[in-house]
Amino acid sequence: MKQRPDIEQFINTLKRQKAGYVPLAELGIHPVIKQRLLGRPILNLKDDVEFWQSAGYDYIKLQPEADFNPEAKGLNGKVSFNEDGTLKRKWASEGQGVITCDADFEAYKFPDTSEFDYSRFEQVRSFLPDGMGVIGQYGDIFTMTWEMMGFESFSLALFMQPELVKRLNDRIGDLVLSMFEYFAQSDAVDVLWYSDDIAYTNGLLVSPDMLHEYFFPWLKKIGDLAKKYNKPLIYHTDGILYDVMEDIIACGVDALHPIEPKAMNIGEVKKKYGDKLCLIGHVDVDLLARGTPEQVSGKVLENIKIAGYNGGYCVGSGNSVTEYVKFENYRTMIETVRNL
Repeated sequence: MKQRPDIEQFINTLKRQKAGYVPLAELGIHPVIKQRLLGRPILNLKDDVEFWQSAGYDYIKLQPEADFNPEAKGLNGKVSFNEDGTLKRKWASEGQGVITCDADFEAYKFPDTSEFDYSRFEQVRSFLPDGMGVIGQYGDIFTMTWEMMGFESFSLALFMQPELVKRLNDRIGDLVLSMFEYFAQSDAVDVLWYSDDIAYTNGLLVSPDMLHEYFFPWLKKIGDLAKKYNKPLIYHTDGILYDVMEDIIACGVDALHPIEPKAMNIGEVKKKYGDKLCLIGHVDVDLLARGTPEQVSGKVLENIKIAGYNGGYCVGSGNSVTEYVKFENYRTMIETVRNL
């Protein structure tokens, strides 16, 4: 049984080496679940560190505070944001978003990189127990581009207004890339994690050519930073990725999350790409929400047997641990790993 956090063992796993145990990894865990496990609300950074340690993770994941909230006139609340500036979970606009022309772009209030708040990164080391590390995470250059335009408007603009798409994509890309420049250079950060969905269960959201135009250049820049500063890079995207898997690897990604169960078979991904990518996740959120603890435990052990027999696998959900996940199932998932 694992006794304490060990970020070096976690990093070894991300580098596809066999660690002394199978690590846990999650992109997101809802505060309701955190509170249940810790036995009290998460009120501050110290509480959050204690949750990640108590649950058995080798790290705490942090984001900078960044306000992407539009303040220009006429936007009418078409988008909404979390406190950290990331877009709230919602139905994304299928039609028209907040930026559909050059005038909208000029009116939109983008943040300045000087406004990003990294104070939690500066404070966190004073709360970390021995062996525990920090993941710096942000994302959504591609996603924010199409969400701000609305997917229908974005799709048309790819052919009718490519200059506008590029302007918006470049503005968002420069802002997010500055965060990863901070993560890469910061002594407080051990691992980089970029998240940006480019696919769904049945295919890519746009063609590979469009991804090469508007997505992969940014992922490559982040991968180059990770390589320069010798920090592993995790990349999150849902969906089926076989058509662009080699492109993802070429960008310098070390680990892929979450190997969405309804989209890809983890055994197939392991066989084809396990020598180049650490795999993370693949415990279906639907199973965590509606299954039994016995089913969850069985799936965890099956994933470890298939994908973790020689290292290069971290146990986690097939997306994130949402508020509707059964707490006993989440606890079973992490305790199955900790009790190996």
